[in-house]
Amino acid sequence: MCRRPACPTKSDNVSGDSTEVYIQIVTSGGRRIPVHANILASASPVFEGLIYRPRKHRSSEKTIPIAGVPCDAVVAFVGFIYSGKCSEEDMEKYGMHLLALSHVYMVPKLKSRCAKALIERLTIENVVDVLQLARLCDAPDLYLKCMKLVSNKFKSVEETEGWKFLQTNDLFFELEILQFIDETESRKKMSRRHRREQRLYFELGEAMDCLEHICTEGCISVGPYDMEPRKNKAPCNKFSTCQGLQLSIQHFANCKKRVNQGCVRCKRMWQLFKLHASICELPDSACKVPLCRRFKMRGGEELKNKKGEERWELLVKKVVVARATSSLLMPKRKRVEEEPVPASCEEANDNHNYVITNLVC
Repeated sequence: MCRRPACPTKSDNVSGDSTEVYIQIVTSGGRRIPVHANILASASPVFEGLIYRPRKHRSSEKTIPIAGVPCDAVVAFVGFIYSGKCSEEDMEKYGMHLLALSHVYMVPKLKSRCAKALIERLTIENVVDVLQLARLCDAPDLYLKCMKLVSNKFKSVEETEGWKFLQTNDLFFELEILQFIDETESRKKMSRRHRREQRLYFELGEAMDCLEHICTEGCISVGPYDMEPRKNKAPCNKFSTCQGLQLSIQHFANCKKRVNQGCVRCKRMWQLFKLHASICELPDSACKVPLCRRFKMRGGEELKNKKGEERWELLVKKVVVARATSSLLMPKRKRVEEEPVPASCEEANDNHNYVITNLVC
């Protein structure tokens, strides 16, 4: 049984004009809802076209049929046209019907209200049905929310009746959803890869700062030849990789295999010296980092091919940008507040090896 509409009856006269024209909306259940023609026409261009179409196309009875939706949904629709409001109860029961009506009769305010309400009420069980409706009614925000839910909970959605019905009756839409899921996963993988690369560039930038600190200021066990070793043997509190880098420098200085590049650890250290030389802007006489002048003089001679040269230049550029960004976000002297000092030399060495193992050469 249909309830009474939130709109005037024939005896009502809002404008006080006795010539007010009324139209009757006829629902699929046979209910007739009287409405003001001018209000209906002003709310919807579709209704305006139906009401004021040429006389030869107009039926003798002033009625507009709205079929295919529950009677109470039509009542709520007419009530919104008059009041601009829709109760939460009506939205809970007839949200999907009201979205369809607002799309067909071009009532954008109600369409936006329905889309937001349906987003709030999305579940795994109804998401496929709402998604199909959002696609038909051109509701992009609702469509995207549904797609994201399907993508994130696909295993559960796959078990619902809505998905099984979709597989049987709309293979093209099923393919569209699967393509969206595949593209979403690809974007997530690319995003994770980008974050890993950015972390690597920041760590390499810190390694460059740490190398300059060791070779210029001196640290616990490694420093410039013209500077006395530090008496304070407490762990360095400027960089988290300082201890590991000092161990690598000591190994590089004493290893007998490094001449023939037979030591992987020495090769990594060689790459760090080379990276520093590519970034360093100091005059040769002012820079105290070992091998800096040598690498500057040799330039790109060690690069075997053009592709390797392009990759190296790209690496240098990204490390420079990472260092500049890091200096803006976090002062060099305060980095220890964000990154704890490793508990042991072995842990520091592992951290350093992680950075230079991922060096693109």
